[in-house]
Amino acid sequence: MPSLSPAVAEIRRAVRAALAALPERPSAVIVALSGGADSLALAAATAFEARAAGIRVRSLTVDHGLQSGSDRVAAEAAAKASALGIEALVERVVVAESGEGPEADARAARYAALRLVAQREQAPVLLGHTLDDQAETVLLGLARGSGAGSLQGMAPVRIDEDDTTWIRPLLAVRRETTRAACTAEGLEPWNDPHNTDPRYLRVRARERVLPVLEAELGPGIAEALARTAEQLREDAEAFDEMIHETIEDIVEHAEAGISVSAAALAANPAALRNRVIRLVVQSEFGVGLTRTQTVEVARLVTDWSGQGPLDLPGCTAARVGGRIVFAAR
Repeated sequence: MPSLSPAVAEIRRAVRAALAALPERPSAVIVALSGGADSLALAAATAFEARAAGIRVRSLTVDHGLQSGSDRVAAEAAAKASALGIEALVERVVVAESGEGPEADARAARYAALRLVAQREQAPVLLGHTLDDQAETVLLGLARGSGAGSLQGMAPVRIDEDDTTWIRPLLAVRRETTRAACTAEGLEPWNDPHNTDPRYLRVRARERVLPVLEAELGPGIAEALARTAEQLREDAEAFDEMIHETIEDIVEHAEAGISVSAAALAANPAALRNRVIRLVVQSEFGVGLTRTQTVEVARLVTDWSGQGPLDLPGCTAARVGGRIVFAAR
């Protein structure tokens, strides 16, 4: 028997650990399969590990229809999955324009298709994001100045309100490892031309920015960015517990909205106060506040001088007596 490739072994261990960490063993899992090296290596490892655990594996390849021959690429990805013993599905989607750019629009359509299949099958979805993807996400968050929320990067496990579960087993695995695993297993991945198109911000971060950082600051930048994300997620989990405990005591429902005690907000540190403001608005009105908007709301607490209501996305904020009242617009 030939020895097992270290790359294949690493990815199998990552998948095994991810499946073992689930609260209950699922009867089936779904692999999001683009046909690229990351998702193809994930599919092969999942097929191997799930077989031993008695778990059925399905793959879903989403054809966005945005490139010539996309139907052929999707069919080839499905054929490779079938050869691995996976029940392969292909879903053609219509990518609606939202104004957020083609990448975001395609991602929204892809995740919507994955969500539908996950709900129908009552199965978690495995995604092939690697440590390199995590590093790029953190770097882009730094560039946008979007705060700790973005710097947390992608979570290894996320459960949505509709109970859809997203699992990323490969967040500690380098992209080069997935390529090596495909080579070792005789799998030929598809190379998406969008992954080298400099029109996309993520591609520029990958092809230009990270290599410069590695050259100028030394190796290990990607790993350091991924560690930063992990540490910030731990901090955020602790913060979230504190916030929810705080909110229970200081928030009340108001006409057409919700209100928060100004005195209670003032008694908390700025970091906690700002997180409470953002969470209240997000939970009640489904919109996110920028750093500038959050600070302006906080000034109604810390620097109150009679200023009038603030216009925010989806709502207004005003100081009424001793409370900050958020009302729908």
